[in-house]
Amino acid sequence: MAYKISLFNHKGGVSKTTTAFNLSWMIATMGSRVVLVDADPQCNLTGMVLGYRGDSLEEFYRKHPEKNIKDALAPAFESRPRPIEPVECVPVRGCDGLFLIPGHLRLAEYEVTLGIAQELSGSIQTLHNLPGAISHLINITAEQVGADYVVIDMNPSLGSINQNLLMTSDFFIVPTNPDYFSLMAIDSLMNFLPKWRSWAEKAASLPVLRQAEYPFPAVVPKFLGTVMQKYRPRGGSPARAFQEWIDRINEAVCNGLAATLRREGMLLDSHAYEEAGLESYCLAQIPDFNSLIAISQQTQTPVFALTEKEIPQTGTVLETTLRSRDHFRQMFSNLADKVLKLIKYQERAG
Repeated sequence: MAYKISLFNHKGGVSKTTTAFNLSWMIATMGSRVVLVDADPQCNLTGMVLGYRGDSLEEFYRKHPEKNIKDALAPAFESRPRPIEPVECVPVRGCDGLFLIPGHLRLAEYEVTLGIAQELSGSIQTLHNLPGAISHLINITAEQVGADYVVIDMNPSLGSINQNLLMTSDFFIVPTNPDYFSLMAIDSLMNFLPKWRSWAEKAASLPVLRQAEYPFPAVVPKFLGTVMQKYRPRGGSPARAFQEWIDRINEAVCNGLAATLRREGMLLDSHAYEEAGLESYCLAQIPDFNSLIAISQQTQTPVFALTEKEIPQTGTVLETTLRSRDHFRQMFSNLADKVLKLIKYQERAG
């Protein structure tokens, strides 16, 4: 079964979607098969893959009305007389082995129903299939395409869908920015993640949910680390103002969040992080993409995979941009290496 990796932070604007897209593409180029899940009703990941032009997206949803996460879940959430079936994934153009489960704006409509089902912990018979439905859909879809990994892009909220996705994932990454609100978000994670863990442990132990048509899985998600993004470099390192926030966030992760996760069993063995070369549980520091992000979105290609032909520049400016592109390629290669090393370590540890 494919390993599920969630990218989660309830603070918005921390590049979750960009990280999910670039990281998944890199892992796929390394020889694995990867499914991207757009679980954010804003559907930015779907836009990255299919193109941001409104007519392109509109045409896709018109031609393939059931080829998305919301409609695939409808048999459970709308009590339709048929079982959940795998989503017919969209192959990501330009990257063999990478597939997308498209998002849908109306996925948010399931938030309240799922919240009620999870709060009542399966005590109402008509709701007992819902807590395990999303995990089941992702698993059977990943199996259908022979995926090794699933990368889940989540919305910036503390809603029931995020709670469900995170607590049924095998691993999770916390993207963050060097600013005050990201520091606040780390403190907030320390408060509610133990509550989510307690809920998931209880849910997995309930016979009514274990015996449901879509059983709720007994999973303990493990923290892979943070990804620090969107800062301006100076001389190859973050500018001083950004570095101060990076240091404060790393300290909060090491001294606060990691200790909390360790108590909840959501941290890997310390040797795993050492072997992967992590400092302060930080998987990567990735500066602003600047003009490359706009070109990436226009071409539906990661910043590190852009070709010279796709970059509308010439001369010295082009040479500088190409060096920047190659720098990002090395960064995402290193990020993918660390993520896979951590997962392999956990796989060996059992």
